Amino acid sequence: MTAAAQRTGDLRNYVLVTGAYWADTVADGAIRLLVLFYFYELGYSPLAVASLFLFYELFGIITNLVGGFAAARFGLKTTLFAGLGVQVVALLMLGLAPESLLVVPYVMASQALSGIAKDLTKMSSKSAVKLVAPAGDEGALFRWVAVLTGSKNALKGVGFFLGGLLLTVVGFQTATLLLAGMVATALAVVS
Repeated sequence: MTAAAQRTGDLRNYVLVTGAYWADTVADGAIRLLVLFYFYELGYSPLAVASLFLFYELFGIITNLVGGFAAARFGLKTTLFAGLGVQVVALLMLGLAPESLLVVPYVMASQALSGIAKDLTKMSSKSAVKLVAPAGDEGALFRWVAVLTGSKNALKGVGFFLGGLLLTVVGFQTATLLLAGMVATALAVVS
């Protein structure tokens, strides 16, 4: 395989991985807003609503601590697939649960999975940047990472808007099922 063909293949893979990361980022932003507003509408106290995100943050931190080891052992492709798959499970937990099960401990467990998923996907995607940056050109590597990070922040905002729109138009559980379908589609495309 020629160097140009290899570079084209690397760029294609990077585009697929970035697209999957973007889908997960939009879904992650949307589910944050969906959970926040849905449980607020149900009359949960501000402290109870805030506690729904406690495990999301805690398990995200833990995932960041051990994610590199997992990627080194199993590969970035595996951690990316795992992140997307776990996000689908977390969304389905909310979308398929009977309303009586949508209580604080159950939602906290779903959010723990979502925190794990987000950080596995983020780590895998940002690590894939090194495949397209020219070897030895740290400036190019930093530019690619900056674009990916900047796009993440913008797309999280798109996710917040989408979450509010979906909650208003189709309701909480249907919205989470639609988001699960979006992330599952991204997983299928990169597989």
